[in-house]
Amino acid sequence: MSVITVKNLTKKFKKFIAVDNISFEVDKADIFAFLGPNGAGKSTTIKMLTTVLASSAGSMFVNGFDASKEKDSVRRSIGVIFQDHSLDEDLTAYENMYYHAVLYGVPKNERKKRIESLLTYVGLIDRKNDLINKFSGGMKRRIEIARGLIHSPELLFLDEPTLGLDVQTRAFLWKHIKSINREEGITIFFTTHNLDEAEKVATKIAIIDKGKILMQGTLKEIKEKTKTDSLEKAFLKLTGYDIRDQISHTSSTMKTFARSRR
Repeated sequence: MSVITVKNLTKKFKKFIAVDNISFEVDKADIFAFLGPNGAGKSTTIKMLTTVLASSAGSMFVNGFDASKEKDSVRRSIGVIFQDHSLDEDLTAYENMYYHAVLYGVPKNERKKRIESLLTYVGLIDRKNDLINKFSGGMKRRIEIARGLIHSPELLFLDEPTLGLDVQTRAFLWKHIKSINREEGITIFFTTHNLDEAEKVATKIAIIDKGKILMQGTLKEIKEKTKTDSLEKAFLKLTGYDIRDQISHTSSTMKTFARSRR
């Protein structure tokens, strides 16, 4: 069963084509990696799928809803963790979680229990009353994961979730992401330029470069199709060896996403 169905999706910024006529599907309970170098179109795609950014052409269905026409329904059924930290620094961990619970319509009598359960899950229940501005980058990311799960989404989007994190925090994050996928059946869609993450975490991978999907499938299928013995060799064979510069054509964050929910 497909949780995400994308057909001929395109996004243009004036004359620049950031996403170029891509098509793919993500099945229920997959851990789907969108793998590509800097400026490949990964973040632009995830912003379209999460309704932050409008597409220029093509269709997107997320959890059975048309992401171009049924935005509120899509938003209610997904959790999102964007690249940039988007917590309110002047609120406590608990207050950030509570605001999100209200925003997503979590019943009032369930909010406290869910928040404390999730903060316990990410190992931060003892810091629930501390201001976010006292937290490290890794701790903020853990709060964002808990916040993204507060309304029990069927699908969780993560945009470069481990960017800037230390080894221990990355290991913690992926351990918990795999756990919720395995134990609760939550589908995971994440973007990354980290080959190791895609290889060790994902059940399926789509390699994107210059706005186009070059190949997709399981790790085994990609290696077989490229006649290589590693994801790194397959990736370089498909994308080339040129060094890439980071290109940013959008700067939407969870705050933009949250404002659009009001």
